[in-house]
Amino acid sequence: MPNYKLIYFNMRGRAEIIRYIFAYLDIKYEDHRIEQADWPEIKSNLAGKTELEQCQVDAIVDTLDDFMSRFPWAEKRQDIKNQIFKELLTCDAPPLLQNLDTYLGENEWFIGDSVTWADFYWEICSTTLLVFKPDLLDIHPRLVTLRKKVQSIPAIADWILRRPQTKL
Repeated sequence: MPNYKLIYFNMRGRAEIIRYIFAYLDIKYEDHRIEQADWPEIKSNLAGKTELEQCQVDAIVDTLDDFMSRFPWAEKRQDIKNQIFKELLTCDAPPLLQNLDTYLGENEWFIGDSVTWADFYWEICSTTLLVFKPDLLDIHPRLVTLRKKVQSIPAIADWILRRPQTKL
């Protein structure tokens, strides 16, 4: 049985729903609470090195998340699901990808001079999208290069080799 450790601020906040679920399912966990003042020492630079970079990371992740959440993952009627997927991938994805490509520009990473979780999230989202439209990034070589940079990070490369193989 896994040991769970919930790390969150000393408040209910967004973690409270997780606490409710753990309580309802009778799952034992460690409720590790941190103070706001301790957060800068705890957080990783994966969130950005400055407050501005943190906002930029959030903007990239939220943009990707907004797009990915529009897909009808739970739709039961395959014809409707296929139609929505097609519309999103052929009509909505191209401007999004162009905007991401422009934002990346000649930079190595989306934000700053080192990898952030926005780069990780891009790789994860784009890998999923490529399952449905393999030519999606053909005209965005810089976005492809960013994917490959993330995939070549030793710890990430190792995880990709070890993770269970699934379509999505």
